[in-house]
Amino acid sequence: MIYLQLLWSYLKIGLFGFGGGYAMLSLIEQEIVSPGWITKQMFTDIVAISQMTPGPIGINSATYIGYVTPGNVDASFDSPLWGVIGSLLCTLVVVMPSFILVAKTSRFISRHHESGVIKGIFMGLRPVVVGLIASAALLLMNEENFGSESSDLIKSIAICVAAFCMVMFSKLHPIFIIILAGIAGLILY
Repeated sequence: MIYLQLLWSYLKIGLFGFGGGYAMLSLIEQEIVSPGWITKQMFTDIVAISQMTPGPIGINSATYIGYVTPGNVDASFDSPLWGVIGSLLCTLVVVMPSFILVAKTSRFISRHHESGVIKGIFMGLRPVVVGLIASAALLLMNEENFGSESSDLIKSIAICVAAFCMVMFSKLHPIFIIILAGIAGLILY
């Protein structure tokens, strides 16, 4: 049954996905796109929607994937009720491992936060998280995001560079820059 498969996949994502939502993206893609539950294009769209909505990207994607996957896999589950059940299950399962881990270790870590071992563990995790986030960036550099033609790639890079420069060298609000990038995309594409 698709719900058991989703539960197992999101339990693995919740247990082994650390470093935030972007660090989880490659694991989410492997668990959800590889079995064919959703397409690569849908995954890219889910990432974009998850970035625009409030809340962590891992939880937002779990909620959305839990909603659409049952109907994509089996037409008899193509109703809002089954989607809501899938959303609730996936969201709960992806959050529970982190919740339990933080609840069990927070007192210990706060008691021993000056310990060399604890500091060493966190120092060792930093490069891993940076690597996972870089992996997510590479994962999202695909045809679905940048187009298949070289002119589309050049336009996308130009929008990216312009947005980066506006963020770094101006005092414009990020939401305004996002709106400008959307307008540029609308005009250029």
